Amino acid sequence: MAVTRFEVDDHVARITLDRPEAMNALNPQHRWELSRHFDEVERNDNIWVAVVTGTGDRAFCAGADLKHRAIERDANDEQKAEWARMAEETTPLNMRWHFPKPVIAKVNGFALGGGLELALACDIIVAAEHAELGLPEPRRGLIAGGVGVHRLPRQVGLKVAMGYLLTGRHMSAQRAYELGLINEVVPAADLDACVDGWVADILRCAPLAVRATKEAAMKGLDTHLSAAFDAVYASESLRANSEDALEGPRAFAEKRSPEWKGR
Repeated sequence: MAVTRFEVDDHVARITLDRPEAMNALNPQHRWELSRHFDEVERNDNIWVAVVTGTGDRAFCAGADLKHRAIERDANDEQKAEWARMAEETTPLNMRWHFPKPVIAKVNGFALGGGLELALACDIIVAAEHAELGLPEPRRGLIAGGVGVHRLPRQVGLKVAMGYLLTGRHMSAQRAYELGLINEVVPAADLDACVDGWVADILRCAPLAVRATKEAAMKGLDTHLSAAFDAVYASESLRANSEDALEGPRAFAEKRSPEWKGR
């Protein structure tokens, strides 16, 4: 039985973590299905943007399924082999260092541990007012090893990040917004419409220009400013020689909306 939902419509992939009874916590099957969905987003040229969220209004994702970890030791060999196969075939979004297409996290509730790490790997985060975020792993004898210990300091600053990393404290959606971790906070009833607005604005842009912008911005963070400026980016080379690079100026001159083809 699937524990995620995946839908594609009008160039938008919508990925939903679908285990509300477990606060959408991540078990091996969950991670494996998410990996396959992001594989499809990456290779399907008809997908220009992705949105990831959780079922219900209680949790986006509560992180690793600790109840599952508790039963792993007592599982039979066949089940252990199946989980091992899934793990071998899984590449989480937070470990895809240069994912080419924009991803929006629609945080509809708790985003804790691996759930927050998933959101941190997205490009834009929109959250409901009641959402709480945190990396509480030390309270369970663990660390935020899904890149959380590295991404949070880079996204909110060292002292603020250490305050949360070393205590396991939660932050409210509003506090996360104040820290620059979240792009927008809205009432739960407005969350869908708000995210749809972000999606619509991305779709107004040429998809190749969006991908080139993301690649240059993200890869540029890994080096010095002058080196980032001088670097050659594959997505930018593709954009510069595309039909859409001509369509944009032509549509502007003709005072009409551009018709992007993604090539």
